Amino acid sequence: MDILNERIMQDGKCFPGGILKVDSFINHQMDPTLMMQIAEEFVKIFQGRNINKIITIEASGIAPAILVGYLMRLPVVFIKKKVPKTMERMLVSTIHSFTKDRNYTVCISNDYLTSDDHILFIDDFLAYGNAAMGVVDLARQAGATIEGMGFIIEKAFQDGGERIRKEGIFYRALATVESLDDCKIVLRD
Repeated sequence: MDILNERIMQDGKCFPGGILKVDSFINHQMDPTLMMQIAEEFVKIFQGRNINKIITIEASGIAPAILVGYLMRLPVVFIKKKVPKTMERMLVSTIHSFTKDRNYTVCISNDYLTSDDHILFIDDFLAYGNAAMGVVDLARQAGATIEGMGFIIEKAFQDGGERIRKEGIFYRALATVESLDDCKIVLRD
């Protein structure tokens, strides 16, 4: 996606340790026009699949997931990073955050993720695949089918893509970072 690659090169910032910061247009301050273009691209990629629900994880996946859900006319459910006292029939998994270097206990109600669901998971980044594997775990607990996963940005130098491929899950990233060595952003063509 050319427009996304251009924005990453123009406004993305690299930090030591393989961190790409895109908070000026994707996951803190958001560019709504770009976010809609991202959603439209995800719809093109996944439109032929048997999907009845969009799943994401709070917080950075919510904006693109809502727009994909809007365009596909499907409900959107976000996995929570804090266990609420009011949630019933809870499914729980543990996810390690690469960016924050901590574990989160994440949860979703089995009322909103069931064996009848064919889900599309949408998120901002694919790095080590920890969030994706948490979704795989929750889907297994629910008996749901993962029809696909869509990521705005994949860091190809980390092993998340390999982990998803080993699960046999169809996924796409709209931009792929080949390297952040020496804090220089190198994108795949």
